[in-house]
Amino acid sequence: MNVLVFASRKGGSGKSTLAAHLASYIANPSRPTLLIDNDPQGSLSLWHKIRNQEYLGLKHNVRNIEDAIKQAKRDGYEWVLVDTPPNKSAIVAEAIKQATLVIVPTRASLFDIAALQDTVAIAREHRKPYAAVINAAPAKHGDTEAHVVADARGALNALQVPVWAGQITHRPELTLSLATGEGAREYDANSQGADEIGRLWTALERSLNAIHNTYKKAGSSRAA
Repeated sequence: MNVLVFASRKGGSGKSTLAAHLASYIANPSRPTLLIDNDPQGSLSLWHKIRNQEYLGLKHNVRNIEDAIKQAKRDGYEWVLVDTPPNKSAIVAEAIKQATLVIVPTRASLFDIAALQDTVAIAREHRKPYAAVINAAPAKHGDTEAHVVADARGALNALQVPVWAGQITHRPELTLSLATGEGAREYDANSQGADEIGRLWTALERSLNAIHNTYKKAGSSRAA
């Protein structure tokens, strides 16, 4: 089972938005997926209600994340996406503890980069793989990132925070698609927003494969 946890102490970083768009890529009849919406705003729950997809389940305001994930595995779910509240509470720490990979969305701003460090500290404490994703970014000029994005990437590198090489740009299709219960690819497969989400999904698949291979090697070493 893959457990993706979307966490950031900073409100408005885009946790729910990224979780919804990625869920639209992941969930299909051969990959039953569960959303756990523990963000008080309930945005992911609203999107799920509009989408009404039978192989995409939902649990809201879960008190015990570990038990919920164990039950999801018994129920046959292969993927669990957990949206967390914008703080560093015990429920966030518990979710991160259960994660296969922690995704830390961040805008390219001083306040967001500063807030991100609390989430990173929890992931490091529990020795969980994590990566920052620069979200709601200004558009590139050709292949060149906006200065504010380049500065944010430099700050993350200085903090030794792994950061996705791409960016999710602030685009209307990323918002409009959610209002219809869709992801960017379903709303407009040829849009730049769909392309960026697709690139993020490809990168996450690659990272998850590497994580599972590392776990397998570690298990083989212990068995030997």
